[in-house]
Amino acid sequence: MAAGFPVRLAHTGAMAQYAGLKYTNDFSDARYLAHLLRLGILPTGYIYPKEERGLRDLLRRRLLLVRQKTLHHLSLQSLIARHSGQRLTANEIKQLETTQIAAYLDAPILLGGQITLQARCWLDEAITRIERELQKHIQPREDYQLLQSIPGVGPVLGTTIALETGTIQRFPSPGNYASYARCVKSEKISNGKYKGQGNKKNGNKYLAWAFMEAVHYGAIWSTPIKRYYQRKQAKSHILVAKKAVANKLARACYHMLKRGEVFDVTRAFG
Repeated sequence: MAAGFPVRLAHTGAMAQYAGLKYTNDFSDARYLAHLLRLGILPTGYIYPKEERGLRDLLRRRLLLVRQKTLHHLSLQSLIARHSGQRLTANEIKQLETTQIAAYLDAPILLGGQITLQARCWLDEAITRIERELQKHIQPREDYQLLQSIPGVGPVLGTTIALETGTIQRFPSPGNYASYARCVKSEKISNGKYKGQGNKKNGNKYLAWAFMEAVHYGAIWSTPIKRYYQRKQAKSHILVAKKAVANKLARACYHMLKRGEVFDVTRAFG
């Protein structure tokens, strides 16, 4: 791309494997891709702009550190419960200091508890540093400011949706964006009969997580969203109801970013 060549990223999951060949190598694979490209039927993926790629990867690094922090948090909580018989709450674990662990653990396991707590504290500081760096780059952007108007979408969810979405122009319709965010169910039907599910993991898992989190907090801070969610929950499973609300939010985000408008809860959930 830097040299001016038209680079295309082949979407391998959307390509049907060619049959009838008993022997294949890199040359035959390249010829098949060139044949699809010549016919104009080569499925391609989106190449994220290089200047924003590092910022998106930093956001994903934050999510990895959050998972590791949670792992150390639960490990320390379980360690204290096994050796002392006391079940500390999540807030008590957060306020625990290294010198206070001796009241719950004896040597030599005490060292393991202190190291686990130090690792959790370091991860907490690292996550805060990443969030500050992300905010310096993402806060002036218009798409981030628009996403902040959605009830329940804070700095972390707004940053995730903005960076994982990229330019909204690459999605031709709200349905394509909702499908990319994994808010559309996956079914295989033949002759009107259900044949199972497939391709459920196709799409962006980070967007799927962000919209499901937005449903949780949106149902708390917005009465119309809460009512819509409760109506869906009364008729179906709780996860199906959350996915239905996430689909609504994904479609609303598409129109917001496309038109440059703030979130209107009456149009989305009225």
